[in-house]
Amino acid sequence: MTTVGYLTKRFPRLSETFILDEILGLERAGVDLRLFAIADPHEEAVQPDVALVRSPVTYLRQTGWRSALAAAGMTLTAHARLLGRRPGGYVGVVGYIALRRRRLSAVRHFLEAGRLAILLERDGATRVHAAFAHGPASVAHYVHLLTGMPFSFAAHAKDLYVSAPDLLARKIADADFVLVCSGSAATVLHELAGAAASKIMLARHGVDTERFRPSGGKGSEPLGASADVLQLLAVGRLVAKKGYPVLLGALARTITAGHRASLRIVGTGEQRQMVEDLIDELGLGGAVVLTGARTQQQVAAELRKADVFVQASVVLADGDRDGIPNALLEAMSAGLPVLASAVGGIPEVVEDGVTGVLVEPGDPDALAVALGRLADDPMLRARLGKAARTHAVSSLDRLVCARTIAPLFGAALPAQVPDGAPPDPLRVA
Repeated sequence: MTTVGYLTKRFPRLSETFILDEILGLERAGVDLRLFAIADPHEEAVQPDVALVRSPVTYLRQTGWRSALAAAGMTLTAHARLLGRRPGGYVGVVGYIALRRRRLSAVRHFLEAGRLAILLERDGATRVHAAFAHGPASVAHYVHLLTGMPFSFAAHAKDLYVSAPDLLARKIADADFVLVCSGSAATVLHELAGAAASKIMLARHGVDTERFRPSGGKGSEPLGASADVLQLLAVGRLVAKKGYPVLLGALARTITAGHRASLRIVGTGEQRQMVEDLIDELGLGGAVVLTGARTQQQVAAELRKADVFVQASVVLADGDRDGIPNALLEAMSAGLPVLASAVGGIPEVVEDGVTGVLVEPGDPDALAVALGRLADDPMLRARLGKAARTHAVSSLDRLVCARTIAPLFGAALPAQVPDGAPPDPLRVA
């Protein structure tokens, strides 16, 4: 069996459920993984499903002076060993960094790559895969340059849109394959890849369609538009690209127009104070609740209480944007109607008028109009939610998505998939 080193930036992170889902899906599909992370996020809340991961996690960066000193010693020993084995190749990588990648981050990633190369050897890994296109892919790329070990990487959102184009092009050229979670991301990479474009493969994020499913109660039976309050839910980090000012502005307009609506926002982040201030400024204190961070199990419970899921994502000035938010896929799997901005890969899973409603990003008026329409039409909410659930089960199930990429990692036999969830073929984007 092929053993694959799987490198991410920080693990486990509460907000990166798509990474956890991919790891669990690959392990269940028969891939032998060894997990590595550049750093430990040291988050207080941890997804309970982390306990289901078979491989322990090895961290390349250490905190505390004793641990950091020991890690530094191991790093120097690793680089000395690599220099002795392939002096010409080692000097060539140093020259590449000196001429083309003259940044402190490049030096740090190079040093981490030396240690990772020896750890991969220790664990019997024969290839390395990076979960993101920025730092983790740089470390994995240096491992490849230092040792010749095959490497691959995935590209999602910020890691793709704010990376240096020439660096991405070099990584694509040297990688065995590149996974992208959306066609919009694939388009960006195709423009950089040139002759290597055939390496770019579409691999959707999967969702646990058993955990996230209609409850049979509130959320699956839409509210009427008369006396009940329309329960809105948004899930995502409190960061700029999630568009919370747009969402709150739309909610204020919706309430002013005479609709009874409330909003629960699940997540935490750097913009919490700004969001709280805007809630007060718009007079929404009685209509909005900030729940803070939640586990997947708690998010599933939030979805069961909601009537509409709202994703008001925007594109930032530096190009950063959402790819396909996993929380949106979870809402679809739970059978909720989705109202979302047409940003990144969202239109690839939310078909306007079929599995949800799409509006232009950054437009609170358009979002408010769509909210009013959904508030007034419970039958529309029911139809959209049912179609969203059907699409999630057929095309976005976690195991189905993992099975499409498992052969790339050396899995010989695909695992069974849930009834009614035929596997999508691996598609070249």
